[in-house]
Amino acid sequence: MPFGLCNAPAAFTFSLNDVLREYLNIFAIVYIDDILIYSDNENEHVQHVKKILAALRKHHLYCKLTKCEFHLTTVEFLGVILTPQGMVMAEKKVKAVSDWPTPKTVRNVQCFLGFANFYRRFINHFSQTVAPITKLLRKEKFVWSPEADQAFSTLKKAFSTAPVLTHPYANRPFTVEADASDVAIGAVLSQQNKDTGQLHPVPYMSRKLNEAEQNYVIAEKELLAIRDAFKEWRHHLLGAKYTVKVYTDHRNLQFMSSARLLTPQQLRWILFFCRI
Repeated sequence: MPFGLCNAPAAFTFSLNDVLREYLNIFAIVYIDDILIYSDNENEHVQHVKKILAALRKHHLYCKLTKCEFHLTTVEFLGVILTPQGMVMAEKKVKAVSDWPTPKTVRNVQCFLGFANFYRRFINHFSQTVAPITKLLRKEKFVWSPEADQAFSTLKKAFSTAPVLTHPYANRPFTVEADASDVAIGAVLSQQNKDTGQLHPVPYMSRKLNEAEQNYVIAEKELLAIRDAFKEWRHHLLGAKYTVKVYTDHRNLQFMSSARLLTPQQLRWILFFCRI
């Protein structure tokens, strides 16, 4: 496969996925030319590595030894650190945010937001926190406001104190906590630690409300947050082994399913939840 062709990455990814298709998402993950092999124990890991290498050799594909690492309990993969306990941001990425200079132009803001957005699943209420900064992307005169500076500092602190995101387990119950504000909605998917019984975040989710959604009453915003959370994590929640617990701070939502008068939009949302 020559370098420089526009479809080279897609063709290479398709070929490698085809070669390792019987092992994908069982004990292997492939991203272009990166192969991650994961196992429950060392003996099992040896067998998994042998199967992957045998499949590659069968199709005349070979790994460069100097670019391979074996028998690791902690590994950096696609910008995050994977550990037995969960997933954390790479230290060099956290330092990059901590050392980021105050944006002076719209282009500077775009660069910062583009970098920070990749790690938004680690940050609770990311969209609400970053809202004063995203306002600067409008076609207006660029003015770095005190609100934007406060949001910039808050986001830096959030990066340095971000929690470990636990690995999701299909054999444990999931919990969804959702919330809404005037400008954004957010949620966190959690599972209990089998040893301590405490809830630990799997990922966070948040997004900014558009102009129409900002006009919703608070009950609709809270329901929208729950709906978006289920859409975002449907691969975890759809057909879950245990009942999914949902927590919200708006008590009126518990009467939504028995309400006699609902708007067409609310009815669509109720039907969406019925499919879960």
